[in-house]
Amino acid sequence: MSRSARLLDLIQVLRRRRRPITASEIAEELGISLRTVYRDIATLMAQGMPIEGEAGLGYVLKPGFFLPPLMLGENEMDAIILGLRFVSQRGDKALAVAAEDALAKITAVLPPGLEDAAATSGLLAGPGSTSDASRLAALRRAIRAEEKLRLSYVDKLGVATERVVWPVAIGFFDAVEMLAAWCETRSDFRHFRLDRIASAASTGERMPKRQRILLAEWRLVEGLGDLI
Repeated sequence: MSRSARLLDLIQVLRRRRRPITASEIAEELGISLRTVYRDIATLMAQGMPIEGEAGLGYVLKPGFFLPPLMLGENEMDAIILGLRFVSQRGDKALAVAAEDALAKITAVLPPGLEDAAATSGLLAGPGSTSDASRLAALRRAIRAEEKLRLSYVDKLGVATERVVWPVAIGFFDAVEMLAAWCETRSDFRHFRLDRIASAASTGERMPKRQRILLAEWRLVEGLGDLI
């Protein structure tokens, strides 16, 4: 691997992290020595790269750093294709169209070799047990707007309840989609299967906490600190 390619890989490692990463972790991920990591970090900092930290504590790339688009590798292209195809099958109509548009934009700017590989990729995402698309769209809007939702929910025993929740995240699993939310009735985080939500409507009220704060709290409670 050339030194320029190694430096770009190091930048990518830092860009993926929101918290400081130690030199030993960088060395292990890139397959290089600690000495090389320290030397490359010093080189990037000397060139004006906004990296904070020091040996023994870890390094982090300051927010706001912009790196022009890079050539996508084969594995990166495979990851993008599979992810967007999954969304086109499991999302609501607007999300599915957005996924198809995004893939078209990406393939349009790829060189001939990768463009052909994208068009003939053998990575396919089949249809899942997607819940009602309009309901999924309503949940996404509420999360984005940080608004409370009024749910009519039927539990596994067939008992119907009315809940006011603060929507946090939607999880897509093999057989079901799940809404994670703070439930005002239970005063705690709860998980609601989308196929058991009879109706979901915005109350028009803002959530008392920002969604990103609720998401962080939910991750801690559920032991999902490393969940992307």
